[in-house]
Amino acid sequence: MEPILISCAGMDVHEKKVDVCIAHGPFDKPPKFEIRTFSTMTSDLEELMTWLNKYEVTTIGMESTGVYWKPIFNVMEGQFEIVLANAQRLKAIPRKKTDIMDCKRIANLLRYGLLPNSFIPPKEIRELRDLNRTRRKLVGMMTSEKNRLVKVLESANIKLSSVVTKIYGVSSLALIRSLLEKDKLSREEISKMAKGKLKKKVDLLEKAVNGKLTDHHRFLLEMHLQNIDHLAKQIKKLDEEIEKKMVPFQKESNLIQTIPGISEVNASAILAEIGVDMSQFPDEAHLSSWAGVCPGNNESAGKKKSGKTQKGNSFLKAALTEAAWAASKTKNTSYNAFYHNLVRRKGKKKTLVALAHRMLIDIYFVLKTGEPYQDMGAEAVHERTSKRKERSMIRSLEKAGYSVTRTATA
Repeated sequence: MEPILISCAGMDVHEKKVDVCIAHGPFDKPPKFEIRTFSTMTSDLEELMTWLNKYEVTTIGMESTGVYWKPIFNVMEGQFEIVLANAQRLKAIPRKKTDIMDCKRIANLLRYGLLPNSFIPPKEIRELRDLNRTRRKLVGMMTSEKNRLVKVLESANIKLSSVVTKIYGVSSLALIRSLLEKDKLSREEISKMAKGKLKKKVDLLEKAVNGKLTDHHRFLLEMHLQNIDHLAKQIKKLDEEIEKKMVPFQKESNLIQTIPGISEVNASAILAEIGVDMSQFPDEAHLSSWAGVCPGNNESAGKKKSGKTQKGNSFLKAALTEAAWAASKTKNTSYNAFYHNLVRRKGKKKTLVALAHRMLIDIYFVLKTGEPYQDMGAEAVHERTSKRKERSMIRSLEKAGYSVTRTATA
């Protein structure tokens, strides 16, 4: 195998230091290696960049180890071509393990074009990704606070969750805040705070809020309510910032929102993970594998074993699964028909992942072609499923030795 780079560098990145090996020299001779260790402080990384320029390095390679590669990427971006290797793939290559040998091995692989590259989106998408991931974390924290709120109410004999659908709805929160100030609420007060369908449940609400609330419970309830209010404000700020960052990608956002089940928030989360340029992925199969929503391949001696999905982008997978759940509820769509055809055999979880896989393929083609999504409808899916079952039954009968003649009936 012939080398493809005259001068390149491999880096073994850690939190406090980075070991660097430069492999340089003509193609027809073995490369020379220059090895040094630098601190990961910004001033030392700038010194590293000067050293790399001295040997006319054009490309650098390193492992995607946690967040420790980012400080180096921030300094080197735009100055060198950067290959960020998937650490899991590099571990599969047998080798002796020391920091110096690691950086030398990365430099060698890079010189011969054998270092597997990872997808690094542009700066605007990376910033949007940080915002969306933070938003998801805060939404999860808010859900945890709401669950703790329910536990405190239950421990105080307040059975509000047995009457209302949403314990954090307008009526429920008004009742809880009133209980912080009073031991018991009158029927008239409850009737004023009840909204919508809860107006018909005033008698039940009166029983539900009659509990054993102590000062201890009030202290915990007040703390959880304050946390929920604070998180709601933080999420609102994030939504405003995300809206600003999404302005350059509004066309792509509108395109994928033509797919059933994808909301504006969902569209932002998906684009933050995959970007808008689909040329980064060779085809839709590579994108699905990268996301971790396609079936795994495990075959030996002609026998197919476990087909469970592989690890992928967990944030993208979560956003797609949410969209798949929403799409399964839509009426007269191909997604709805696909879900109901499969859920009886596979169960809800596997079916949602399968539907997320199908939706990601549609997202890929919508972004690649720039054309809005056109749904085939539920009837087309049912017809295709019926024909597939028919072909399967005929094959089974023919294998059993029967001759099948198809005759259409009225």
